[in-house]
Amino acid sequence: MGATHAKVISSQSVVTAGWVRLKCQYGCGGYGRRLTCPPYSPTPEETRKVLDSYEQAILLRGNSNAEAGDAAVNLEREIFLRGYYKAFAFGSGPCRHCQQCDTSQTCKHPYKARPAMEASGIDVFQTARSNGFPIEVVTSHEQQGDYYGLVLIE
Repeated sequence: MGATHAKVISSQSVVTAGWVRLKCQYGCGGYGRRLTCPPYSPTPEETRKVLDSYEQAILLRGNSNAEAGDAAVNLEREIFLRGYYKAFAFGSGPCRHCQQCDTSQTCKHPYKARPAMEASGIDVFQTARSNGFPIEVVTSHEQQGDYYGLVLIE
């Protein structure tokens, strides 16, 4: 699957907050350049409404943004094909399926691209910690980061 760890969690344990998108807007080069990033991704309020319509989710941990995001999308598809038609994934970090994302067009990879958790206002740090996963601020280039994806299931 690509994830190093996975855990079924309550969708109510997923924390959303308005400040999270500010970290995308002021600190990430993907802001406004990817259809999966703000301002195109769901707002924290929209994300909370979506989360409230699910009872469970699977929180995935990977070794990179790509690993966590791809694992979430692959798991979403597998779960969907088993009859869970509401399955939906959130990735990790900016989408990397296109070299240049044309935000004036529709997505060229709708079966692979998903909004990042943080781009949708999910506080990944608090969500991971509240569910028993490790996560720390990366303070140097030598330090290994913690990367998470999420799949909503019902």
